[in-house]
This record gives sequence, C-alpha cells and structure tokens, in this order.
Amino acid sequence: MKTRSAITFGPLTLGLSVLALVGTVGAVATSTIAAASAREQSRGEKKGAGEAKAAQIALSQRQIGSAIRHAEAAVAYQPQVVSYRMTLGQSYLKAGRFASARDAFADALTLDSGNGKAALDCALAQIATGDWAGARKTLDAHADTIAVADRGLAIALTGDPAAAVELLATAARAPDADATLRQNFALSLALAGRWREARTVVGVDLAPVDADKRILEWANFAQPKSASDQVASLLGVTPSMDPGRPVALALNTPQVATTAMAAAEPIDTYMPGKVEAAAPVEVAAVSEMQAAPVGPSIAGVVFAERKEVVQAIPVSARGVRKAVVARVALAKVAPAAVQPRVAAKGNFYVQLGAYENAGVAHDAWGRVTRRNAAFGGHTPQGMSVTAAGKTFYRLSVGGFARPDAVALCQTYRAKGGACFVRAGAGDQVAMWAKGRELASR
Repeated sequence: MKTRSAITFGPLTLGLSVLALVGTVGAVATSTIAAASAREQSRGEKKGAGEAKAAQIALSQRQIGSAIRHAEAAVAYQPQVVSYRMTLGQSYLKAGRFASARDAFADALTLDSGNGKAALDCALAQIATGDWAGARKTLDAHADTIAVADRGLAIALTGDPAAAVELLATAARAPDADATLRQNFALSLALAGRWREARTVVGVDLAPVDADKRILEWANFAQPKSASDQVASLLGVTPSMDPGRPVALALNTPQVATTAMAAAEPIDTYMPGKVEAAAPVEVAAVSEMQAAPVGPSIAGVVFAERKEVVQAIPVSARGVRKAVVARVALAKVAPAAVQPRVAAKGNFYVQLGAYENAGVAHDAWGRVTRRNAAFGGHTPQGMSVTAAGKTFYRLSVGGFARPDAVALCQTYRAKGGACFVRAGAGDQVAMWAKGRELASR
C-alpha cells in the first residue's frame, strides 16, 4: 500500500512542482515584457517630445523643411498627441501645402473636437484647396470655439461675405470691440462690395493716408486668381506642390464629427468678376481696376505669426481712437450691415464675371449654362460699370434670398465654375435676354 501510495502521488507531486515552476517563470517573463514595453513607451515619448521641440524651433527660425521633418517624426512616435499634429499642420501651412495641412488639422480635431484653433486652421486649409462648402461646415460646427472676428472673416473667404458682415456688424459695435475685429469687419464689407462703408470702418483705427492705402491693397486682395490666393496672402506663404501627408501618419481612429471633408478638385480660377461696389463712389472705382495676381504676402493683411485671423495695424497709424468715436463711425454702417432675410426672394446676386462688354458677357453666359444647366432657368442680368477709364459689364443672376444665392453659387463651383455672392447693385435684365423674358409673359 505504501508503494502504491508513492507511485500514485509521486508523479502528482512532481506535476504540481512543475506547474509551480512554470507559473513562476511565466510571471517573470510577463513582468520583463511589461517593463520592456514601458521602457520603449518612455523612450518613444522622449523622442516624440524632442522631435516636437525641434520642429517648433525650426518654425521659429523659418526653416520650414526641417520643421516638417521633425513634426512628422514627432507624430510618428506619438500619433495621439494633439499638439504634435497641430505643429505638423502649422508646418504644412507655412510650406504652402494646404491639402496636407487640412488633413493634419482634421486629425487634431478628431482627437480634440473642442480645439477652436484646429477648427479655424482646418477651415482655412479647406478654403485654400477649393472646398468652400466643407470649410463653411467646419466653421459652423465649431462656431462656439472660434473667435467671432476670425470666424467672420473666414466665412467671407468661403464666398459669403454678406453673412460675414451680418455676423461681425453687431460684434464691431460692442464696447469691447478691438481693432482686429473692426479691421476684419471692414475687409468683409470690402469683399461684399461695400467699399464706402469699408473705408469708414478702416478710418476708425488708421490715419487717412493709411486707410486709403489699405483699401487699395484690399482691391487687389479681393480679386484672387486661384482658390489658394487669399489664404496664402493672409498667411504670408507661397502655395507649393503638395505630395500629401504621409499615409503612415494618418490617424487610425475613425474620423467622426470632424466636418473636415475631402477637398474638392482644385480649380484654376476663383471669383472671376471684379470687386463690387454698393454705390459708384471713388473708392468703389478702385475696386474695378485690373489687378495683378495676388502675391504671397499683402502688406497690412498678413497674420502668419498670429494665433487668430487678424488684420495688422501699421505702426504709423494714429492708434485706436476712443471707444465712443469707434461706435459713432460704426453706427453709420449699421443700418446697411444686416440684409433682410427673405424666404424666397431677396436682393442677393450670384456674380459670374466682369467682361469687356455685353457681347463678351453673352458668350460667357452660354458657357455658364452649358456647364451648369441650373442657370438655364434664371434670367441673366448685369450692368455696365466704368472704372479707371475702362468699362466693364458685370454678368449675374439674382433676386434671391441669401441662402439660395449661396447654394446656387456653391453648386456652380462644384462643377468647376467660379462665382461669388453679393448684394444687388443696380443689376438689370441683360439686353439679349429681354426678348425672351417678354415672350414668356
């Protein structure tokens, strides 16, 4: 019996000992792996932080190529760190790589949906790539986290300056309104073709000579030749060929509720018409002159080194006047600042171009209707304007409520066309369309 007992329990005892030994070895191995993983993670964090710091230094020294390399390395080490993706996006912006910047800021928004800076920069990059509808959605979705002054000007750059004026008008009359907000309001007025009022607002913060110079600069700014011109001018950068953000740096998590949409196909022209004017005044005449292509930096409109979309004030300016003076000047603008919102009809027009004469505009209308059949149901309108000794014929369709005008313009842009929305300025039915209009009655 004792022998049987030894034979029976001996192997069992030995088995328990082996299991205990294996368990001990497994625990040690797991602990070793965990420690190694922690060391590797710590090493990655240190390298990521080092690369991010190097990127910031390179940016401050305007070594953009180096900044991009370091920022990409930082994101590769720690893809979940929002600040690293923000640095990467800023580096792409400085390089004029707007598509890559858009993707970087969209990833930052995915990680931190309350990041107003990421939302604003993403919208600007979307505008620069021709995705005006996507930019507007981004701005609207993050309205609570983007400063009103920045959001208003960005909305104007999406092609809806009338909405920007409406948003900024109230804020500009507030007691705490600053020069930045007023200048953005003034530029939005200018982009809406309301040059007389823009000059009035600019004059609140600038000396008369500087204010006139600013208006002349904006006359060029308001006539971009491509989708990226205005954003590039504001940022003080030159657009460049963009190979796209490295695929390996894409955020792996699903992009939910970021409103950062894929960019529309880049277009060759943007806002083909000349700058509009609410009335035939001298400043408005400047807006109609032929302008050279917008350069990478427009004096007085650069905000590359700032954290917000702002209009710089020259050192030679008189400085900000007393608040009561600003309110008085802005009060003159207030009555016309907010356009009435009508359900179906209104005083908003989609301008399609400014041409040498009505005959050229007639030919252009044919091309417009072939590109977008939606215009076939509308009556072409226009008016002749003389500026700087030259006569132009503005081609438009209108009489819409603002939302309808914006929607029609965006539809045309989506098909490769170029247009912008403005308030009515005396547009009349085109001569070649009057016969058709009478026949339809």
